[in-house]
Amino acid sequence: MEFGGGWDSAARLVGGRWVERRPRRPEVAVRLRREARLMPWLAPRLPLPVPVPEVVAEEPLVVRHLIVPGEPHEHLNAGHGRVLGRFLRCLHEVSVPDAVARGVAPAADAAAELAGEVARFRAEVVPMLALDEQRAGLALLDAVRDCPRDVLVHGDLGPEHVLADASGITGVIDFADAGIGDPALDLAWALHGTPTAFADALAAAYGVTDDQRERALHWHRLGPWYEVLHGIDAGDPDLVRSGLAGTAARLEGAPAEP
Repeated sequence: MEFGGGWDSAARLVGGRWVERRPRRPEVAVRLRREARLMPWLAPRLPLPVPVPEVVAEEPLVVRHLIVPGEPHEHLNAGHGRVLGRFLRCLHEVSVPDAVARGVAPAADAAAELAGEVARFRAEVVPMLALDEQRAGLALLDAVRDCPRDVLVHGDLGPEHVLADASGITGVIDFADAGIGDPALDLAWALHGTPTAFADALAAAYGVTDDQRERALHWHRLGPWYEVLHGIDAGDPDLVRSGLAGTAARLEGAPAEP
């Protein structure tokens, strides 16, 4: 059974219990190998089930893990928020040196990657925005440039990666983007793209500060910019248009100065 797998990996269900993932691009293979090295150490330190992949083939690369139960949930409530808030607190409290020793990219790598992305945003996305959006967009890029990078983050936490069933949240998946970064990155969707009851309960369980909440909003506003770049790279004008629409919507009301 084939899954969508997202932008980076193709995934399929094997034998009713295994998820196999293959990189869609060469650079994704590096992240899948890092994930396979990290997760056996990280999983026992987290309060929810997560994938623990292993490499089962090298050329082409295939990683496999037991399926994590549940599905993305459309009706998130305060109970879900409390559980995910505690999960994120545990994730962000793990030892950074120990995570780096297990292959996680260090903070300097994350800073260099973000600098490259911001350069592309300035050169390729900003010119496609309306004039008032350009000012707000440039201020946003300045705001995220100097974010802290001091905890292990999931790196791509959104509704498709948080699973639940009738009993509640059942797991968190896809740690291929895990790295040393800003804790507010993992709070972006959770605080600014979810129902109020969920977001408030998560913030209380996590202990979100005002500064983290503000930075999380910056990251939330930046999310659609990545869709624009992906559309450009894939030669998909519909994806570019969708990303630009999302960018404009999230920049509405954003300050024109950082």
